Amino acid sequence: MANITTVFWDIGGVILTNGWDHNSRMEAAKTFQFDWEEFRERHDLSFPAFDGGQITLDQYLDRTLFYRARPFTREEFTAFMFAQSKEYPETRELLRAVARIQKYFVASINNEPRELNNYRIEAFGLRKEFQVFFSSCYLHARKPEEEIFRIALEVSQRPAEGCVFIDDRSLNLENPRRLGMHAIHHKNAAQTLSELKALGVEV
Repeated sequence: MANITTVFWDIGGVILTNGWDHNSRMEAAKTFQFDWEEFRERHDLSFPAFDGGQITLDQYLDRTLFYRARPFTREEFTAFMFAQSKEYPETRELLRAVARIQKYFVASINNEPRELNNYRIEAFGLRKEFQVFFSSCYLHARKPEEEIFRIALEVSQRPAEGCVFIDDRSLNLENPRRLGMHAIHHKNAAQTLSELKALGVEV
């Protein structure tokens, strides 16, 4: 059984819904009645920089939508973006249970644009459980690349073999495994709980 001291969590797709995924963007196109294909192309070109903290939300919106006049405001659209975030109650309770023991270093490793990341941390009270947020917007490094995981290990000063990383996307687990971390491919709270217990994590 592994001697786990650290539990790293993805947020979008595990603790909360994804902040600004394909479905949310399609819903926005229907709600605000703008050209989906035009927006999709501009989003695809702009999002890596937005996600990596290199451009702001205003700059992202300038590039994707407000490069011309719209019948809706920037504030209305931003409110819609933020409203897409919902909590997964069962996984959140599992996160609470792990944090409550106060035996483990609990941190996120997540891809998220800065304004959305800050909103979600605040709106869902994530500081109650997470001690540190290793977010792409702060580190200018994104999953699935190795750099974001290496930074998380180096900054937290945790040996890889004592860490477990939980993510809903299998590609995001390949580099943590290569670095020596344990990895859990999250599908639902019960399965993740079972795999944490198998690693000896007290929940």
